[in-house]
Amino acid sequence: MRTEQLEYIAAVTRLGSLRRAAEELRLSQPALSETVRNLERELGVVLLERKRSGATMSAEGRELLPHIVGVLEAVDRLRAAAGEQHRVSRMVRVATVNAATVPLLVPVVRAFRAAHRLTQVEVVTAQQTEIHRALTEGGFDLGLVNHLEGDDMPAALESTQLLHGRPVVCVRPDSPLASHPEVTVDDLLSQPLIAMRSGYVMHRYVHRLLNGRTPSFSYSTDGAEMGKLMVAEGLGATVLPDFSVVGDPLERLGAITYRPLAGAGTRVLLMLQLRRAASVPRAARGLREEFLRRAQELGGTLSPPEGRPSDGAD
Repeated sequence: MRTEQLEYIAAVTRLGSLRRAAEELRLSQPALSETVRNLERELGVVLLERKRSGATMSAEGRELLPHIVGVLEAVDRLRAAAGEQHRVSRMVRVATVNAATVPLLVPVVRAFRAAHRLTQVEVVTAQQTEIHRALTEGGFDLGLVNHLEGDDMPAALESTQLLHGRPVVCVRPDSPLASHPEVTVDDLLSQPLIAMRSGYVMHRYVHRLLNGRTPSFSYSTDGAEMGKLMVAEGLGATVLPDFSVVGDPLERLGAITYRPLAGAGTRVLLMLQLRRAASVPRAARGLREEFLRRAQELGGTLSPPEGRPSDGAD
């Protein structure tokens, strides 16, 4: 028995005519009739009553029709599942904390897309703990996360350093802090502070930096991109890794700038992570190699030479 035989029976039943079914199926009527007769012989029942006015289902055929339809629907589900499996196999899921989105993630995805036009890349923004959990459970293929120098890396994940940088204060060029060669904690406390929400590495860093002291006013936001937008709108200053600010469109346009943070000390590391000892899909391996290549191009850092950065577009 072949599934096309069942499809032919369903077509004849729906159209009420061997001739019309043959035209729709692009078969000769004798070939269609012979296929149906072969199925009838195999099943041992007459499925169609053939009359001059057309072909209709026999009583036995009507009893079997729900089973025929059920088989065809199951075949459709199987084909759909196979298609979805193929689609998913050609998709790479990348989770990111929004660090270095412009200088790293965007160029990597652009280059990967040019070389792998049939592969989808899904980019999801999440917190570090969410990324670690989803990577471990197989929900993401790759993760971009920040770590402070000296942090322990998750044992279940393979971690590769892509970039390193120093914390800087991100401000508008017309902010009082922009006139300082470097910003102290006292300077920072004198202005409204746009802080990352709990769960982000830079929230932990700033909390440790302030050591219990509180700014004149503070906001809490979800991720670096929103923080930079709020700075550009003049709502305050924020503390980010320099690689999250250098080369950002807002920085290139002169809407934001940055100043070294006095006593910053600890470096911020941008890590690429994936499940250890996992079977990494070929597409994910290709994207991982593209990240490593881009990081090598950048020399592992986006930090500008020591000294005061420019305050406008190049």
